[in-house]
Amino acid sequence: MLASCRSVRIQPATDQEAPPLPQRESLQIEGLSEAEKQFSKLEAWLPLTESRNGNIYRTFFHLVNSGIGTQALVLPVALTHLGWAWGIICFLLAFSWQLYTIWLLVHLHESPSGKRYSRYLQLAVASFGPKLGKLLAVFPVMYQSGGTCANLIINAGGILKLLFRVICDEGDRCNPTAVSDVEWYLVFVFIAIVIAQHPNLNSLALVSLVGTITAAAYCYVIWIVPVSRSRPSGVFYGANKGIDSETTRAMGVLSAFGTIAFAFRGHNLVLEIQGTLPTSLSNPCRKTMWRAVTRSYCLIASCLIPLAIAGYWAYGNLIPTGGMLTAYPEFHGHGAALAVMYFLVIIACLCSFQLYAMPVFDNLEIVAIGKRGKACEWWLRAGMRCFFGGLVFFGSVALPFLPKLAALIGGIGLPLTFVYPCFMWIAIKKPRSLSPMWWLNWVLGCSGVVVSVLVVISAIWNLAKHGLDANFFHPR
Repeated sequence: MLASCRSVRIQPATDQEAPPLPQRESLQIEGLSEAEKQFSKLEAWLPLTESRNGNIYRTFFHLVNSGIGTQALVLPVALTHLGWAWGIICFLLAFSWQLYTIWLLVHLHESPSGKRYSRYLQLAVASFGPKLGKLLAVFPVMYQSGGTCANLIINAGGILKLLFRVICDEGDRCNPTAVSDVEWYLVFVFIAIVIAQHPNLNSLALVSLVGTITAAAYCYVIWIVPVSRSRPSGVFYGANKGIDSETTRAMGVLSAFGTIAFAFRGHNLVLEIQGTLPTSLSNPCRKTMWRAVTRSYCLIASCLIPLAIAGYWAYGNLIPTGGMLTAYPEFHGHGAALAVMYFLVIIACLCSFQLYAMPVFDNLEIVAIGKRGKACEWWLRAGMRCFFGGLVFFGSVALPFLPKLAALIGGIGLPLTFVYPCFMWIAIKKPRSLSPMWWLNWVLGCSGVVVSVLVVISAIWNLAKHGLDANFFHPR
C-alpha cells in the first residue's frame, strides 16, 4: 500500500496542469533530478502536501493530537516494575531521546538542493537507498498508519460499548448488550470516515484542535479524580510480592521499557506535518516547526508525567495491566466521571484516526495519479477513503486481538522513533568522524537497536507464558 515516491511514473496531464510552485520551491527545484522535479510539481495534487499554508498553531494542534494516545493510560503500570526512581528516570530519558530524534527529522526535512521530504518513507529512501530504505521503513510506517487506525477502532469500539453500559446503568435503563462489538466498531468507522472527507492534512486543523483538547482533558481527568478520592486498601509500592522468578522480574522490566517507549508516538507524522508549512529563503520551515514542537511537547509532558506519577500513587502495584481506564471502574465503580472519561477518549480517538489515516490516503492517491496522470476527483478521493475504512474495519473484526500484539509489533517498529533518525542524520549530513554529533548519533542509534530487540524478546516471552486468545472474527 505504501508506494515509494520515487517509483511513481506520472503521465503528462492533458486536462489539468499542476499549480505553480511557491518562490522557494521554484528557485531550488532546478537542483533536482527530472523525476524529483516532476514529483515536486505534482505534490500539489496529494493530500499531504496540496496545502502548504499552515502555521505554528495548526502544527501545534497536529503534533499534540498525534502525540497523545491511549498508550499513555498504561504508563503507571510501567512504574510497578521499575519503581519510583527508575521509572521517572527512564521516562525522562525516553522523552529527551525521542525529542532529540524529532529535532533530527525537523532539520532533515529540507535538503540543500531544495527537495522537501514530506514523507517518512521518502527520507528513509534518500538516506539508506531504495532497497534498504523500503526494507527498513515500509512495515513500520504501514503499521503506524493503518495498524494504528485498526487499533483505534478496536479500542474506541470497546470503550463505546462500556460507555453505553454506563449510560444504561448496568441494565436498569436499557439492555447494555443490545449492540454487539462489531456494531460498535461500525459506528466508530462510519463517523471516522465521514470526518475523513477533509481534502488534505492542513484542513484537519479544527479536528486536531478538538483532539488536542479532549486528549489533554482525559489525561488530566483520569488522574485528578482518583487522586481526589481515597486510595484502595492494601496499596503498596515496593517490589511485586507475586513475582518470585528473576526471569519474570527481568522480563517485567523490559516490558516496562516498551510501555514507556510506546507512549511516545507520532514520529511517522512529523515530516508530513512539517510539509504543510510554507518555506522561504529567509524563513525556512524548520524554524516554525521546531517552535511548534517545543510548545506541543511541553503540553504532552505536562499530560503524561503527572498521569504516570499520580496513577501509580493512587493505585500502586494494585493497578491492573489494562491501566487507568481499567483501574478506575474496578476500584471506584461506575458513575458520571467514568462516562466523561470514556467520552473524551472516544472523541480523541476519532481525531487521531484522521491524522494516522492521512498517509494511507496519500499513498492511495500516489498510485492513482501514477496510473491516470491527473489529480483525483472528489468522488474518487471519497471512494478510496471509504475503501480504506472498510479495509481497516474488516481487519479489526478479523483480528480483534491486535492490541494484544502491540508490544511485539510495536517493538519491531520502535526503530522508527529511536533509531532511524540517528542513522539518517549520519547518512545525509555526514558529520565528521569521531565528532560529538557522530558519537551521539551512533551511540543512540545502536542503543535503540538493543532496546528494540529486548522489547521484542520480552513481548515474545510474555506471549509464550500467558498465551494469546486468537479470537478471529469474534470481538469481545
